[in-house]
Amino acid sequence: MKTAAVICEYNPFHYGHRYQLEQTRALGATHIVAVMSGNFTQRGDVAIFDKYARARAALENGADLVLELPTRFSLSAAEGFARGAVSIIEALGCVDMLSFGSECGDVAALKEAAGAAEYAVHTDEFKEAMRRGANFPAALSKAVQSYYTPDVYEVLSSPNNTLGVEYIKALDDIGSGIQPVTVQRDGADHDSDEETKRFASASLIRKKILGGEDYSEFAPVIDEPTADIKRLETAILAKLRGMRQSEFESVYDAAQGLGERLYKAVRRANSLDELYFLTKTKRYTLARIRRAVLCCLLDIDKKLLSEPIAYIRILGMNTRGREILSAAQCGLPIDTSLKNLSKQSREAHRQAAQEERWGDIYSLAFAKPRQCGYEFTAKPVIIE
Repeated sequence: MKTAAVICEYNPFHYGHRYQLEQTRALGATHIVAVMSGNFTQRGDVAIFDKYARARAALENGADLVLELPTRFSLSAAEGFARGAVSIIEALGCVDMLSFGSECGDVAALKEAAGAAEYAVHTDEFKEAMRRGANFPAALSKAVQSYYTPDVYEVLSSPNNTLGVEYIKALDDIGSGIQPVTVQRDGADHDSDEETKRFASASLIRKKILGGEDYSEFAPVIDEPTADIKRLETAILAKLRGMRQSEFESVYDAAQGLGERLYKAVRRANSLDELYFLTKTKRYTLARIRRAVLCCLLDIDKKLLSEPIAYIRILGMNTRGREILSAAQCGLPIDTSLKNLSKQSREAHRQAAQEERWGDIYSLAFAKPRQCGYEFTAKPVIIE
């Protein structure tokens, strides 16, 4: 038995994801566990299908066990996203390797880039670039270019390489024995609107789904209601308009003046798109702004991100998934029921209550919202 983990959003699950799972098995994995974002995603959006529909698609196409990445990590920048997911994988106690997609397909190059990134953030060049208003990726690139060869810089300039670097850093930080392996991406670029002969990006597929277009060439068709952040637009604007400036500044990732810009922009904006436009500068990426907006809506502050994970929630499994759980030497409570998990400790109760409230808000993004409490009553996906 050799267990691999993948960190994912599957928003939605598509055939590029299936290819990664197939290649992960080709690298020797007999069992695969996926740690997946739940209701909200790292680009600062709602998940287009609910977590159980996406977990089912994953289980029907190569995954064996699907675990939920808590919301506060799924709405984090790359470092926090990676750290939260890796901590879950490590806690299982039975994972041998972490598999992820990358543009370069070379673990050695990614490890070198991880070391370069770790060094670069402490340099004067990085600090000066940030002081002058560059965003984090741009400042990091400038510092790396000053000290390393072009090939290292090129590795850090691609989004999936960047996530891979963060996974490697997270494993190193906790002294994990889990081995990183990478599958070279084959298909459209991240967030690309282009189609290839084999794969399309999740971004393009989401546009097709929300536009009522046929997407069956690129992803398994999910016959479930879709969520759209536009349905939360008034609620988001109302929440942000009612916040004091000091409250914006305590929101996660709203440092370097972003909180102040959001406070001013929401007083002029009449839509989400206008809010993003009025806030945007070269210092803040659009994804960061969108994440900060959702963190405002959900009251996710800096302290929440630093809290240790109190439990692991199972979204679905098949027979091999049960074998993973049997082999696990889990350092945290693990269950399919959020209600059961909430009873494990004071911290678990508080974190489960947060996820329930955030799930109630997410449900308003559907054309027909669910009643409150769905997070406590939802059933896991079990495939025999």
